[in-house]
Amino acid sequence: QLQASGGGLVQSGGSLRLSCAVSGFSLESYGVGWFRQAPGKGREGVSCDRSRDGDIYYADSVTGRFIISRDDAKNTVYLQMNSLKPEDTAVYYCAAFLAPKRSSRYYCQGYGDPGSTFWGQGTQVTVSS
Repeated sequence: QLQASGGGLVQSGGSLRLSCAVSGFSLESYGVGWFRQAPGKGREGVSCDRSRDGDIYYADSVTGRFIISRDDAKNTVYLQMNSLKPEDTAVYYCAAFLAPKRSSRYYCQGYGDPGSTFWGQGTQVTVSS
C-alpha cells in the first residue's frame, strides 16, 4: 500500500514536500515515481527514480525545481517541490515499479508493466497566483 500526503494550498513561489509511505513490501526492489494529473488533462510523469544508480528522470516542466528522494530504511519516497507555479496545480500520485530494468524516463512516460506497478491515492496540490 502506498499512502501519499503533504499536499495543500500554497502561493506561487512557495514550497511543499510530498511524502509517500509504503507498507506491505520493501522499496528496495522497486523503482519509484511521482505523477500528476491536472483537471482536464492526462496523467504526467513528474519524476522517477528506477533504482539508486543515479538514473533519475524529471519532466522538463519541473527540472531545477523539484527533487525526488527515497529513504528505503523508512520505506518512504519524497518529492520536494520548490518555486511552485499555478501550472503545478494537480493531484499528485506516487507509484512503485517492481524490479525495474528500463530507464527512469521509460517508467515516467507510462510504459511500465501495469501488473508490476503499484499506485497510491492522490494528494491535491493547489498553487495560487
